Amino acid sequence: MTTLSQVRGLLLDLNGVFYVAHKALEGAADTVRTLKASGIPHRFATNNTTASVAGLSQTLHRMGLPIEPEDIISAPYAAVLYLRQKGRPKIYPLLTRDVRQDFAEFDVSETAADVVIVGDMGEDWNYAALNRAFKLVMKGAELIALHKGKFWQWEAGLQLDLGAFVAGLEYATDTPATLVGKPSPSFFELALQELGLPASQVAMVGDDVDADVGGAQALGMQGVLVRSGKYREALVQQSPVTPDLVIDGVGEVLELMSVYA
Repeated sequence: MTTLSQVRGLLLDLNGVFYVAHKALEGAADTVRTLKASGIPHRFATNNTTASVAGLSQTLHRMGLPIEPEDIISAPYAAVLYLRQKGRPKIYPLLTRDVRQDFAEFDVSETAADVVIVGDMGEDWNYAALNRAFKLVMKGAELIALHKGKFWQWEAGLQLDLGAFVAGLEYATDTPATLVGKPSPSFFELALQELGLPASQVAMVGDDVDADVGGAQALGMQGVLVRSGKYREALVQQSPVTPDLVIDGVGEVLELMSVYA
């Protein structure tokens, strides 16, 4: 059986791997506690754009998953770092109120923004907001996508994700978006810096064969696909990405690394 004996650090997706619809998956809490006790360098790498890092941590704790804000690398966090490099431009954020807290250091404008940030707005998506974003990009604003996911898993099944809105704006403006979340190389490079390990010693564990597994493999990490969350066998077969490992649950990763509670 293939093992992860050469792996020294882990990047782990959250939604679909540790929880679905605000309910922790079987064995998820034990895995978090074992990871903490093991001393294995790890970070939870997520494209969640509906909650701030602090808000997400609080939600995870309520589910019995003791994950702290400093252990989470999110797409909004990656975007903040990117914007700081640009000298704190004015932004137009298509984001939830909670996630906007992560961007509090930047001035906001609906008419003169330098950057349009497209995240998730839940049920607040509307034509007016998208049209404002369209006009700003047509005037020269940079279009930043926190991610371009096609769909995500909820208790009612697969749900349309952010990628549809990003693709629409790209099409209408003839402008490619700057991607800052998974599977962008910059996101994974940031995560590797946090771990302090080379890519060859890190495995990414997720339920998205393209964004999680493919993105990590492109930088030289191992990609471990979990048969939970949005995993669908037919979609995996259609993907050009071949995972290094496919497992039933996230707890198996620790077994493959010979780590036990």
